[in-house]
Amino acid sequence: MVTVAERARLETPPGDWSARLWAFLRRHRVFVAALSLAFVLRVVTMLGYGPALWFNDSFEYVSGAVNPDRPSALRPNGYSFWLLLLRPFHSFGLVAFVQHLMGLSIAVLVYALLRRRFGLPGWGATLATVPVLFDAYQIQLEHLIMSDTMFMLLVVGVVTLVLWHRKMSWRLGAVIGLLLALTALTRSIGLPILALVGAYMLIKRTGWKPIAAMLTACALPVVAYMGWFASAHGTFSMTSSDGAILYMRTALFADCRKMELDPRKDLEIALLCISDPPSERSFSGQNYLWWARGGQRFHAFGTGSTFTPQMNQAAGTFARRAIMSQPGDYLTRVALDFFRAFRWDRPRFPDYATFQQYEFSFEDKVLPAWASYKGNTDTDARKYDPSLPTAEIRGRPSVVGTQVHDPWASFMQAYQRTVRMPGIAVGVLLLIGLAGVAVRWRKLGGPVLLPWLAAFGLILAPAATAEFDYRYLLPAVPLACLAAAITLRRGFARPTAGKASAPTTARAE
Repeated sequence: MVTVAERARLETPPGDWSARLWAFLRRHRVFVAALSLAFVLRVVTMLGYGPALWFNDSFEYVSGAVNPDRPSALRPNGYSFWLLLLRPFHSFGLVAFVQHLMGLSIAVLVYALLRRRFGLPGWGATLATVPVLFDAYQIQLEHLIMSDTMFMLLVVGVVTLVLWHRKMSWRLGAVIGLLLALTALTRSIGLPILALVGAYMLIKRTGWKPIAAMLTACALPVVAYMGWFASAHGTFSMTSSDGAILYMRTALFADCRKMELDPRKDLEIALLCISDPPSERSFSGQNYLWWARGGQRFHAFGTGSTFTPQMNQAAGTFARRAIMSQPGDYLTRVALDFFRAFRWDRPRFPDYATFQQYEFSFEDKVLPAWASYKGNTDTDARKYDPSLPTAEIRGRPSVVGTQVHDPWASFMQAYQRTVRMPGIAVGVLLLIGLAGVAVRWRKLGGPVLLPWLAAFGLILAPAATAEFDYRYLLPAVPLACLAAAITLRRGFARPTAGKASAPTTARAE
């Protein structure tokens, strides 16, 4: 059957590329308008905050790019590798610009998948991209020297490739595997997505060749990285911080009296007991991991002992013993952090300083002179981007990492106070996607299953293994939008055989 859209394309002369371009723009005019406005907002951000914004974790990434001879003990070096590729340009402004393009690319992938694979109308597919295009905290995250935007693009790219192709070749499986490897090397939480994608491909019966190719293509870079890590740190793993991070998760409730520790047999574990009773501890577990404060022992042997393989193993053992002896307390903490993601408001958590790093600042950012692998954090940043200015502060030259320029900065500050994606809206999207999975139970959720499980897992995993953080919520948003949009395309009713549907939608289900 020939459609009207097909006749319009046939009427366009094959050699007239400008006419084809204008026809394409007209067909997608709603999305093009939204994308253009979102691009303008990102330009305003770059004008207001040059060259980029900084988070505490930014300096470890920059150090990895400036000194690429050793993997970080704390987190995988995938984002540092990306910074290393851009290092010849010596510009954090370029890094921020590329990350803004990554954010826009996420919206393009969501729109293209919903339009071409699932047959949504232009306005409907555009609506699913609005949170990524216009959420002020998404724009702010893209402007940070942080791995999250890159991680988000990789995850959405994997889900798009898997859902786009009904039949999968081994070559496509290999491409998906490489993307999954990059995802895991960017953030270690990306590795479980491999199991999720593999399980989905098994459910959809894609065949053993694509799955084998995917596993092989993912394993080779990850195993090579682990070998490099072992040569530097002595353990065959991706980091030596997973046990310490889990220790942070249990720090608010772990009670050594309930863990039945024998100080003679379990001396290394017993040394990590927190002396303050659980009822008197801080409201955030981060206070017992990152800082040497009273009542905790993680830093008892000096800051140089943190995140070593030995300390990581002891902290992991302590955390697992705490979870096994106090499962109710652990599940309560996980539930509190999980449902914290779905609040309407945005309370200051885990502390005021961390919360402020997700806000568009009112003043310039002076980089701290913390010790790094082969220098200091401020000198590492200046080595990467020599154009960073310096200012005399307290009698010594300091590196200014962010310069605030009005009126652009003031506009983005006001924009952030008004335009944001509330957590309760993410919860509604997840509920819509869950309903879509439920009505397709005979097909094990159909195409809704993969983006919904990925979104749900990206919210649950930090709550279960670390602690809630606002930036951990954002990568789940485009996936939740995908699941909800696919669900609403066909409604909540189970498809019936006698009901006609568009060819693209029929293939999608």
